[in-house]
Amino acid sequence: MKKLLTLIPAICLTAWLGCGKSEPAKDKGVIAYSPLTLSNPFFKVIGDHIKAEAEKNGYTVQMVDPDMDVKKQSDQIDDFIAKNVTAIVLVPCDRLSVGPAVQAANKAGIPVFTVDAKCAAENATIKGHVGTDNFQGGELAGKAMIDALGDAGGKVLILDFKKANSCVLRVGGFKKVIDAHNKTATGKIEIVSELDGNGDRTKGYQSTADALQAHEDLDAIFAINDPSALGAYTAVKEANREDKIKIIGFDGQLDGKQAIKDGKIYADPIQHPDKMGRQIVELIMKYQAGEKFEAETLIPATLYTKTEADEDPELK
Repeated sequence: MKKLLTLIPAICLTAWLGCGKSEPAKDKGVIAYSPLTLSNPFFKVIGDHIKAEAEKNGYTVQMVDPDMDVKKQSDQIDDFIAKNVTAIVLVPCDRLSVGPAVQAANKAGIPVFTVDAKCAAENATIKGHVGTDNFQGGELAGKAMIDALGDAGGKVLILDFKKANSCVLRVGGFKKVIDAHNKTATGKIEIVSELDGNGDRTKGYQSTADALQAHEDLDAIFAINDPSALGAYTAVKEANREDKIKIIGFDGQLDGKQAIKDGKIYADPIQHPDKMGRQIVELIMKYQAGEKFEAETLIPATLYTKTEADEDPELK
């Protein structure tokens, strides 16, 4: 009996690898992600959800920051090609200039996907895109602007970012609604200036400060994202015109939502970066499995106002 008991540990030791120990997930390869910039929390949220969804399904993720520099992003794509990654996910720094780097990935047989913003370069093949329905979001911004200005109408500044196709679409949807409104309304809404906000606070502030000098009777601002909207608010506050000028943003980042609750921004069409991150990984997996999928997946924006902000448990 004693001899039998001494054999039991030895038997378990030799069988230990098969005793209740699960097999590690098979490494399916690397998904490389290069967004516009990681200094904007929106793109970090997309990246975090790409990482979580990819790792859950056996992929690893390489996330890099081109810092809004298309040359740096192109060099990153060259590095992805040299490493022979499984797939590349881009938020293009420039929808046209990134084209040659995408073509190089195409030639190397590495599939390229875009999230949030499209690549519009000729002869650059993108296997799939997941983003917000930016034109529809721009229409929501236009409706919010009409509500903000009321029957009197007013003069509006647009802070755009023409390098990003998504932002071009937002402005297009906004203008469509404003143009339709002006055909029937007595209180017209006049777009008096359209300036580059670069999608960041610094440029949003600078462009707004310039516009305030040129247009002392400005009534409102539509900014294509929250950072440029928050920069615009700083310029408006410095000019002591925050009680006069209404600001419509876009995105629905936490600081943008907080600004809506605090009365600094009137409203935001909000995006859903968590869904974008998960769904782009799903497209990559379908591509790897040889399954069919829609080349473009658009997620509708939803309008976020002070009513929603006052009920938002994430806010102070």
